[in-house]
Amino acid sequence: MLNPALDRLTDYPFDRIRALLAEVDPPAGMTPRVLGLGEPRHPPPPQVAEILAKSATLWGKYPMVNGTAEFRLAVADWLTRRYGLGEGFIDPERQILPVAGTREALFFAAALSVPERKNGERPTVLLPNPFYHVYAGAALMADAEPVFVPATEETGFLPRFEALPEEVLSRAALAFLCTPANPQGSVADLHALKSLIALARAHDFMLAVDECYAEIYCDAPPPGALQACAEMGGRTDHVMIFHSLSKRSSVPGLRSGFVAGDPDTIGRFRLLRSYGAAAVPGPILAVSAALWRDEAHVEANRDLYRQKFDQADATLAGRPGYRRPQGGFFLWLDVGDGEEAARRLWSEAAVRVLPGAYLGRPGEDGRNPGAPYIRIALVDDLEATADALERIVQVL
Repeated sequence: MLNPALDRLTDYPFDRIRALLAEVDPPAGMTPRVLGLGEPRHPPPPQVAEILAKSATLWGKYPMVNGTAEFRLAVADWLTRRYGLGEGFIDPERQILPVAGTREALFFAAALSVPERKNGERPTVLLPNPFYHVYAGAALMADAEPVFVPATEETGFLPRFEALPEEVLSRAALAFLCTPANPQGSVADLHALKSLIALARAHDFMLAVDECYAEIYCDAPPPGALQACAEMGGRTDHVMIFHSLSKRSSVPGLRSGFVAGDPDTIGRFRLLRSYGAAAVPGPILAVSAALWRDEAHVEANRDLYRQKFDQADATLAGRPGYRRPQGGFFLWLDVGDGEEAARRLWSEAAVRVLPGAYLGRPGEDGRNPGAPYIRIALVDDLEATADALERIVQVL
């Protein structure tokens, strides 16, 4: 007998795009440009291989769930520098937990935060619409009611959780926020973050802030939820933040990230992961600590993305549906019908993108807010990106 909750996990976006294009062949002789998956393809920093080799003896030891003191201190120092938190705001022993990439941790956040009943009723999990598919999967596996909150052009591509009815907020156990947002690239400012934290505390739900794109931006660095907590008096209750090296350091295969927040929450998260999650191996923690302490490779990585967004401006600026995002590495391009555009781009130009409908759900009006869009991941090198963008213009 299998868990029937698994039957709720339908519409996995990458299964859907494979099915959509299964019988569609790209033009013969044309190099495919695969921009549907947000997998960074910049070269990893050279110290990754060097430190892994030096730390090879650690493969012979079981890793600890809470990682190493070196890793936790490196993360605490980085958070303090990056968000101006002040010395001692983050306790590396009690407020930081390494995870095998943020996807795993975000999925486990629901198991940590969602009770069987909230105020005597089925709990709700609040998430933006469109959204990163892991949020919905986590809510459904926790047997919560997912509440899809529009994050559209009208709302600045951010969800307005505060506008939800009291009946929904009173049952809320968890809310997911991604900033910079996947897929739209929108950034929640400090005022928005403070308002959401106050809302979470007023209604006693956990706010899970996915900040894994926070180091990829064109102008000002995006603020963070812990920064907002510091400015609100220093409490970190009802808040968890999630960061990863996948995007920041172009090492998605390393599977290394962290979750940070309130000490009691992190302590309970540590207990949960002790039972059901993969601890991060020692050599990977050694590499990760070095990467969190180094900014030079991050600045070079950010500059590569900035060049590609400049290229997007040169190719697409002024065309209907184009806007340069504030952060992240996706273009969220309004093309009228995302599925049809994805099919045409593959069949006519060998460019693979993701239909926006696969990242959204129909709202109360029956409209899927992602349906008019395609998501384009600018993860290739500059030459390949420029070529892909030119092909997109020629077709669409």
